[in-house]
Amino acid sequence: MSVTRRRFITITAAAAGFSLMPRMPGAAAQGGQANLRSWRGVALGADAMLRINHPDPKVADRLIERSIAEVRRLERIFSLYAPDTAISLLNRQGRITEPPADFLRLLSESEDYARMTGGAFDITVQPLWRLYAEHFSKPGADKDGPSAHERARALASVGHDSVAFDASRVEFMRPGMGLTFNGIAQGYMTDRVTELLLASGIERALVDMGEIRALGENPSGEPWRVGIEDPRKPDRIAETVELANLAIATSGGYGTVFDPAGRSNHIFDPRTGLTARRYLGVSVLAPSATRADALSTAFSLMPLDETQAIVRRLGIEARFVLPDGTRIVQTA
Repeated sequence: MSVTRRRFITITAAAAGFSLMPRMPGAAAQGGQANLRSWRGVALGADAMLRINHPDPKVADRLIERSIAEVRRLERIFSLYAPDTAISLLNRQGRITEPPADFLRLLSESEDYARMTGGAFDITVQPLWRLYAEHFSKPGADKDGPSAHERARALASVGHDSVAFDASRVEFMRPGMGLTFNGIAQGYMTDRVTELLLASGIERALVDMGEIRALGENPSGEPWRVGIEDPRKPDRIAETVELANLAIATSGGYGTVFDPAGRSNHIFDPRTGLTARRYLGVSVLAPSATRADALSTAFSLMPLDETQAIVRRLGIEARFVLPDGTRIVQTA
């Protein structure tokens, strides 16, 4: 199996002589700004970054430490790779009792997005991940992916409406089910860190725990600049957007692929068992990173007329790159 992970966003601070590119391999910060403290690391296996504007560096550093502690706490709930997290226990046992509050909150929000998108967003697609991973791990695997019969068998264990939960337990209602919060958890973690900073009186910060949220403007008083990669040439920035008190998330099939040709990717359609090929990339700008994250995932599987209806209803913005390279922007 050949699985690679790419990131889609380049962040640049709108200030003379300063640029930051935390997502591109080999990129580095240049220059600096007064009162701006930074951290780089990993959150849920992805590159992460935090920049806080505060006149007291000791206070800023303590807030960075608290933010990292919050990320590590959430990882102990949402990580699929540690055996003792809440989600790993649920996937292994089919049931957990006394689930963490954050688990229930994100489960409830995920269900809201599933209903909003007509089932395009579905956190129960983990059986499809297992199917594709197993398929492409075999020598001589069919490059077209699992057969229709294999997909149908996996889809029998997929369905957001088959997860029962309340304050006392979370339980699968079908055999073979599994959850993944990979299409929403990084946005959720970004929002929790942002809320922590807001509660501490921070007015200007840039938070990236896998998805990006700008708190206020950058120290120069201008919006933070975010460059979106060209999915056909990922080392090139295709367009730049400005963020102030806004979040952005980008989804693209080229982010994680199972085969060298990139025909099968990590964005699974819970209705067909196939992977996303409708667009090369989808970016969503929204007030929260959770919303941007979930909807960029779901929009990757939806036709433009359906996404436009949601964009208008929620007052957000969505950007699409079609297979021929055409770019479409939807606004409210």
